[in-house]
Amino acid sequence: MKHRLAFAIVLFSTGNMLAQEKTAAPLQYTALHIKNAITIDGNLDEKEWANAPWTTNFVDIEGNKKPLPLQQTRCKMLWNNQSLYIAAELKETDLWATLTQRDTVIFHNNDFEVFIDPDGDTKNYYEIEINALNAVWDLMLNKPYSKGGKPNNNWNARGMKTAVALHGTLNNPTDRDTSWIVEIAIPWKDFTYDQAPQMGSTWRINFSRVQWQLDVINKKYNQRINPETGRPLPEYNWVWSPQGVINMHVPEQWGYLKFE
Repeated sequence: MKHRLAFAIVLFSTGNMLAQEKTAAPLQYTALHIKNAITIDGNLDEKEWANAPWTTNFVDIEGNKKPLPLQQTRCKMLWNNQSLYIAAELKETDLWATLTQRDTVIFHNNDFEVFIDPDGDTKNYYEIEINALNAVWDLMLNKPYSKGGKPNNNWNARGMKTAVALHGTLNNPTDRDTSWIVEIAIPWKDFTYDQAPQMGSTWRINFSRVQWQLDVINKKYNQRINPETGRPLPEYNWVWSPQGVINMHVPEQWGYLKFE
């Protein structure tokens, strides 16, 4: 009886922990309103960026189920009457990227990803992926894949500007690098909005970093292969607001972006 009681207590406690983790409140970031436009060059040297707070460091996509990421990632945001500005700092010891064509599957490289749902209804949301070569994949989904959603790769953020600054040498395994910076400006009209959000309004947003394990073969980076399958080992997924599952397409778990 004691063993059964102890087992029941363990199950109850575990269930509570899982429930708490599953229902953990999404994170919130308050973006400061600015008057001037930001130069998109990857340098983040404007005073407006200096005044913008960083997000908390990214965590594993499943939250506390997994160890902390091996390398730090964080973001910050600003906005004005024309655009939403996003900056990300990705610490990186081995800068690697191979894809250069727009709208290829960028997460086959290490990348930085943005997910935006302006009205928070979990439908008609946007995804943007960027690698260290500043190659971009932008698309729109009418709803999550799990609900039969279809990606629209014909959608392009036509007014969007992106820049990447590398602190190190790309595709050079003979040294150790420091980081790469992503800087993005997305005009409101690319979200089919005629004007900027109202002060105090809230959108849903999340950020993801896909990170592959690499080996050096013939002086080049290669994705580490699982010898049992002959395929690359699964990628790491590090995010700002944890999803609770290995799936970014659960918009109700995304964080909140407040415009102030």
